[in-house]
Amino acid sequence: MANGDILKWLFEAEKQDYAAILLSNNFADDYGKYESIVGFGAKTIFQSPTELDQFNGLALGHISYQYKNSIPNIVPTQNLIESIPVFSFFEPKSAIMIDRNGQKKTLGIELDFDSEIDIEVNQRIGEWKGTTEKDQYLNTVSRIREDIRNGVYYELNYCMQFSAEADINPYALFYHLNKLAPSPFAAFYKCKDHFVLCASPERFLQKHNQTLISQPIKGTRKRIHGKEDETILELSNHPKDLAENVMIVDLVRNDLSRICCAGTVQVPELCKIYTFSHVHQMISTVIGELKEKTKVMDIIQSTFPMGSMTGAPKIEVMKNIDLLEDFNREIYSGSIGYFFEGNFDLNVVIRSLEYCNHKLKYSVGGAITFDSIAIEEYEECLTKAAGIFELMNKVKGN
Repeated sequence: MANGDILKWLFEAEKQDYAAILLSNNFADDYGKYESIVGFGAKTIFQSPTELDQFNGLALGHISYQYKNSIPNIVPTQNLIESIPVFSFFEPKSAIMIDRNGQKKTLGIELDFDSEIDIEVNQRIGEWKGTTEKDQYLNTVSRIREDIRNGVYYELNYCMQFSAEADINPYALFYHLNKLAPSPFAAFYKCKDHFVLCASPERFLQKHNQTLISQPIKGTRKRIHGKEDETILELSNHPKDLAENVMIVDLVRNDLSRICCAGTVQVPELCKIYTFSHVHQMISTVIGELKEKTKVMDIIQSTFPMGSMTGAPKIEVMKNIDLLEDFNREIYSGSIGYFFEGNFDLNVVIRSLEYCNHKLKYSVGGAITFDSIAIEEYEECLTKAAGIFELMNKVKGN
């Protein structure tokens, strides 16, 4: 996949109300089927998983974190203003699917892409401001640790958001960010006037025939030139990261066990270290074989949202997340992906810029356990946010 192809696809996306460009960026993946899938224009809009049960074509779209409010036993968050639908997949009028062997399939109307495309980087971004003040963050972590001490839950993923007034070209920004920091579950997504520029490293859930695959991430270290081996060794033996990863693996196993045949849920990879462009990450793989006649709604409601972005036990921590966080996650910690011929592959929306109505948003977070040190967790959030700001400054310099 050449950068020139991505430029052409982004140019086409600019003409459409709905567009999705899903990229694997040549990362090796034992489970992924496609190097890239792109779709433009909406022939049909699906607003519920039920509508996808009898659909065998291609659908691209997203599930917002707030879709959790549709799941039984979860108390809905009150008085939320949503700027993006909680569930929306579109059947594209035109689409291209390129598999791991480079074989291309064209669906719908075949487009004649312009061969001379250049996207300029013109952006004005104001001061980034966090939703959560330092003292508030530290006090909330103390409260979470006290809840854990009292047995309310074991681990909670606590997040904060940064926002800035902005006037940007989202097409150009995605193109350059993807060049600087390619990721295996990258996505440019446009839902009318809402843009998501996603550099996710994480798979939420894949269905291939009757097999379900989930690959939660817990444990991240920045790549440091000359210290790769030491960093990997430190991450692979870090007690807190190992404990967090294993805890989420247990949660995912429990989620899959509700919809998979008895005895089929397995963990072929536990706490394996993967290396990406800027980070090393600890990833586990959980698989299971679906029960016959399990519907899409059953799969989504049994597994969403992903445990790596909530905590354990999932329902209890989601109730508390709504009380503790001071922003609406919307698509952050939701999912972007595709459905095709009864199968699907969905990412975790992290490391993602959202752009709508001249406002940029970027959210970060981390798993809080009883062993967490509040100031270190706060500084880790600032470091995660600083990473994207640094990349955006590099884009400005192009």
